[in-house]
Amino acid sequence: MRKVYYCLCLLFCGLFSQVSAQEYPYTALDLETTIEIALENNLNLQRSRLNLSTAEITLLENRGQQIPSFSTGASSGFRWGRSINPVTNLFENRRIGNINLFANTSMPIYNGRQISNSIKQAKTDIQAAALDVEATENDIILNTINLFINVVFSKEQLNVANSQLQTVTEQSDRTKRLVEAGSLAMAEQLDLEAQLATSELEVVNADNSLRIAKLNLAQAMQVPFDPSLDVVVPDLDPSNYFLPEEQVDEIFAFALEIMPEIKSADFSMESADLGIDIAKGAFYPTLGISGNLFSNFVDQPDFLTGEIPPFFTQIDRNLSQTLNLQLNIPIFSNFRNVAGVQRARVQKQQALIQKEDVKNQLRNDIETAYTTALAQRQTYLSNQKRVSSLEEAFRMSQQRFDVGAINSVDFQVAQNNLFNAQADLVSAKYNYIFAVKVLDFYLGNNITL
Repeated sequence: MRKVYYCLCLLFCGLFSQVSAQEYPYTALDLETTIEIALENNLNLQRSRLNLSTAEITLLENRGQQIPSFSTGASSGFRWGRSINPVTNLFENRRIGNINLFANTSMPIYNGRQISNSIKQAKTDIQAAALDVEATENDIILNTINLFINVVFSKEQLNVANSQLQTVTEQSDRTKRLVEAGSLAMAEQLDLEAQLATSELEVVNADNSLRIAKLNLAQAMQVPFDPSLDVVVPDLDPSNYFLPEEQVDEIFAFALEIMPEIKSADFSMESADLGIDIAKGAFYPTLGISGNLFSNFVDQPDFLTGEIPPFFTQIDRNLSQTLNLQLNIPIFSNFRNVAGVQRARVQKQQALIQKEDVKNQLRNDIETAYTTALAQRQTYLSNQKRVSSLEEAFRMSQQRFDVGAINSVDFQVAQNNLFNAQADLVSAKYNYIFAVKVLDFYLGNNITL
């Protein structure tokens, strides 16, 4: 029994591992694949696409208001007691059964252009919704690139921390041998052991930062997090990335012409104007035409023949038609029409505020990206010189420490200075590259690394 249970457990675990692998078949991802996964799984994007579908359905509905409506039906029932016999047209006290057939049609002729304006508004809403889908895609792409770069940055930070740990470990082992040989004091060994513990902590912190960066990327792709998730590190040389020649105002002016969120806000303004026209249309008279067909069958005998006429004979004999032309003139509507116009004007103001808000956010993003790129470029160039000088200083300190010319404290200071400079260089490198790519995006260029 235990063997059977054990085999079932192994089978279940194997199946579960296969399912998990099918759900998450990715290990090392390049940027393009990461973006594709994020776009495919993002719920906000799916919601935007559904909003577009809703706008298209609304257009179909509004167009249907221009064509005649048609309905048909039937009813059947019985009457007891004193009532008019439809055959003899006399009051009689009996049960009378009947079948009624009817059809109705109607079509608006004029309604203050509300239908035509509703169609225009629906078309405008479709254009706005389509641009919202594009804007959502852009937001997802930018966010995914940022998180992808954060993973690459964290991996490089981990490499720097491991390199420092390796150097300290080698020096600690060497110092321990010298202390055992009596060439150095125990204090030197203790200082390096403390530095070794600090370096190990730096590696742990860098590894945790990398894990969090991977988690953020997995969540942006909306896939189950797997610690083995890795990315393909592109060859990123800051010297290959240049600030655009355009200044902030020029980039902003260009972005106003191409960014989908700005175009969507413009269409929302146009939709709000049409909403006002629709609301004003309620003050105009409406004219419509309608028609009806009616016939019935009664289970009562004819007073001449004494027999019940056949079903289709009665339907043909009792057929009646009506045609109506209806004119409605609004005089007082309990302020409903006035409130509708005021509400539409408020929506126009809200659309205007939304447009200004989108423009302000766009300017803020461009200014932030430009300022960041400018500052990080200077920081990167300065840190390049700093790292180059500190690498030489550390090399000399290491040689002097090996021959006993300096103590472990001075060696640790030189090493920490180099580690901090390398970390600052890596940070400036990736912040600069991402800011430049954001500016390229606002200039209408494709985002690639």
